[in-house]
Formats: sequence, C-alpha cells, structure tokens
Amino acid sequence: MPIPIMDEIKVIEIKKSVFADNEKDADALRAELKQKGVFLLNLMSAPGSGKTTTLIQLINRIKDKVRVAVMEADIDSDVDAVKIKEATGVPSIQLHTGGMCHLDAEMTRQGLDNIKTGDMDLVILENVGNLVCPAEFDTGATRNAMILSVPEGDDKPLKYPLMFTVCDLVIINKTDTLPYFDFDMDKCRTNILKRNPNAEIIPISAKTGDGLDTLAEWLLHEVNSLNPKL
Repeated sequence: MPIPIMDEIKVIEIKKSVFADNEKDADALRAELKQKGVFLLNLMSAPGSGKTTTLIQLINRIKDKVRVAVMEADIDSDVDAVKIKEATGVPSIQLHTGGMCHLDAEMTRQGLDNIKTGDMDLVILENVGNLVCPAEFDTGATRNAMILSVPEGDDKPLKYPLMFTVCDLVIINKTDTLPYFDFDMDKCRTNILKRNPNAEIIPISAKTGDGLDTLAEWLLHEVNSLNPKL
C-alpha cells in the first residue's frame, strides 16, 4: 500500500516562540526593577577577559556610594561568588545554569528573588562566559555591558556582531598588555561603532586600575539617572 502524502507539513517555530516569551518576561522584569529603583547591569564577555577582576576593582570604588549586590552565573562551582564576597564584602550569590550557556529573564528573576532587592540600588549580573548565547537572551537588565580583552583581538566585533550590537557599554580590558599583542585600539573602536554607533567605549586595565575611575563614573551616572535620590 502506498504511503499517503500529506498536503501540508506543520512547521513549529520553537526558537522564535522561546525568544518571544523571554522578551515579554524581560520587559516585565525591567519594569518591576525600575519601579523599585533597582539598576540591573548585565555584564558579558568571553572566558578569561577579566570580568571578575574588573568587578572587584569597580565595586570597591562605588560600594560606599550605592548599595550593590552581585549575581555570578556559571555552569558549575561557586568560585567567583566567593571571590567577590571576600574581596569586596558585598552580598554575592552563585547561579548555576544547569549546563546552559546563558541566562534568560526567568532565570535572572530567580536569582533576584534570593537578593533583597529592596535594600539594593545596583545589582550586577556576571553572565556566563560566552560571546554568543548570552547576547541572544534578554535578561531584563537596565543596561548591557561586555568586556573585550586586548589578547582576544580587535576583530571580535566583526566576528560576534550581536554581542556588540546589544551592549550599551564596551569595556576594553587588559590595556597593560597592548605592547605585547597586535591590537589596534582605533581599529577596534571603529569595528565596535560599525555594529553599534551608540556604544560607550571605555578602555581599562583591571590589573593596574587604569580607566577604572572612568568606568565607575559611568556606572554611578547610570544608576543615579534611574534613582535621582542617590
């Protein structure tokens, strides 16, 4: 007996549905945080770019001016959360993603539920180290930032366009290594602005502290813009 041929094949756009649902959750979370006066910074980068070291330097510069907490996202371990708490003294929790390479809005909300956001002005989410997946999922953050380190190369904005497109701030870290790598700062700036003409770009060295005061000023200005009473 011949197999009947179906006139139509139903195609289910699962990926589109997942993104659409997450965008709704993210918008709702963002609105709630704004109403509470809580600024959520989503910090992304590749592994080894210096996210945690940068956060330690940054937090120690601003913790006397704003109430800050940190959420560390990783596939496993609590190394970074412990490091942040020991080095800065601010509240820090670890989020395990269960093998996923990103956080979405619901996962971010679960983390925030374990932080007394009513006592915080600023929550920093250190996302999973990855230049692809985290950029695809809106976490509900007030602002997105990413760190590009000098050893990674000045061509990364061309290779990972979405990451640089969604970020309000690009931090170029490890400027102390510029003499040792073939990294053109002007070319990197041009490549970033090709992807995102509105991106703020701040070069720093988390090791020496160079540029960290400028970064702290940027973040404090953003937090104060959300909550002028600070």
